[in-house]
Amino acid sequence: MKEIVKKIEEYVLQVNKEYVENPDNYKYDYYNEHIKYVVKNSLDLAKEYNADMETVEIGALLHDIASMLKVGTRADHHINGAEIAEKLLQDLNYPVEKIEKVKNIILHHRSSKNAQNIEELCVADADIIAHFDNILMLCSSIFGVNRIDLSSGRTILKETLKKEYHDISDKSKHKIQNKYDLLNQLLFLE
Repeated sequence: MKEIVKKIEEYVLQVNKEYVENPDNYKYDYYNEHIKYVVKNSLDLAKEYNADMETVEIGALLHDIASMLKVGTRADHHINGAEIAEKLLQDLNYPVEKIEKVKNIILHHRSSKNAQNIEELCVADADIIAHFDNILMLCSSIFGVNRIDLSSGRTILKETLKKEYHDISDKSKHKIQNKYDLLNQLLFLE
């Protein structure tokens, strides 16, 4: 692992530890329940699509950093995350052109429809794939954080999976097609 990636991973793990240990936070382990899946899937896609592995990995590690640090709202976590990443990477003397790539990966990770290059696509698609890899994380978020009844939660989960299925690029859709179909059969009896 390159030294810069190792430093970023150590930083993310420390931020995650502080988040998990804070009694005021919802008991959610960002790294183990989500980020590690995004990193793995991002690297798999980067290899498959011949993308820049280093910026993809750093972008995947930092894509939800604003949420972990509780900076701003969930709705703007991509914007705040890009700013946090920029400062962190500048402090580590990372090359300016690569900082811009990482910032754009974070800015555009919420949907592959926003991706402007293959690196952004890798992380945006991996973020969605991670939700299908760890469906319990989505359920925990919907039911635990929102504290809603089963019927309402089922509706939200169905809408969320449908939205994410439509947000993933056609290039990567094959990665979740079987899981999407199976989840619809199991959870919604379709």
